[in-house]
Amino acid sequence: MPWYENRVGEQLWYEEQGAGTPVVLIHGWCMSSAVWKYQFKDLPASMHLVAPDLRGHGRSAGISGGQDFGTFATDLIDLLDRLNISKAVLVGWSMGGQIALQVSAGFPGKVAGMVLVSATPRFTAGAGFPYGLAANEAHGMRLKVQRNVKRALEGFHTRLVADGEITDADGAMEIQQLLSTLPLPESSTVVDALDTLVATDMRELLPTVSVPTLIVNGEKDRVCLPEASLYLKLHISGAEQSVYRNCGHMPFMTRSNRFNTELIRFTRRLCEQNA
Repeated sequence: MPWYENRVGEQLWYEEQGAGTPVVLIHGWCMSSAVWKYQFKDLPASMHLVAPDLRGHGRSAGISGGQDFGTFATDLIDLLDRLNISKAVLVGWSMGGQIALQVSAGFPGKVAGMVLVSATPRFTAGAGFPYGLAANEAHGMRLKVQRNVKRALEGFHTRLVADGEITDADGAMEIQQLLSTLPLPESSTVVDALDTLVATDMRELLPTVSVPTLIVNGEKDRVCLPEASLYLKLHISGAEQSVYRNCGHMPFMTRSNRFNTELIRFTRRLCEQNA
């Protein structure tokens, strides 16, 4: 799969498959495009899947700095332009959901629709928004990352799946192996991206969303709380919500069959509306 060059000449990595409706899969904090394994494996060839490795992550780990949502968004727009994609469905997971919101706000003409997966407008709790990480927890995460990135991320991975969520031993091992083999970002990238998450509040952007939006979340998500997904649903006009029972932070992996079916249905409906 190829590299692309953004507007300032940096080389960033992306995965690509299929043709037809453009669907851009945006991963979360300290992850990579590899997390979309079950979408690349099982979605039809009639969907043009594009999955970037965000700057500082995955194979784009050599690009330092710019761990802010404005830069993530312009990198994504540069990728769409490189591929001659005029308008795409954005599927953003966790931090990727906030990137999708940033693109929707800054480049509305580029977005056909959004699927916000285990997302939140604000990672930390604050006035009028108790549905995030407490300040002391965020501070604790930062200290752990500064001490030992690998160990901190291993602990973070244990929070992604709910107790009893995966009953198939082979499936659990496959997901665990996938997470354990993700490229490890530089500690500066991990800290800078975490600082961005802690400092960002996107609640004011929600009323500006004017494209069809699907909210997907697990009812037992311990990273971005279920109440945060409900908040998105209530504050984005016309948004739909699909809640996965006994599911944590990664429904697109642990419930990939259902997730893929809903994504296909959502994109097809958009195509029919725009025909």
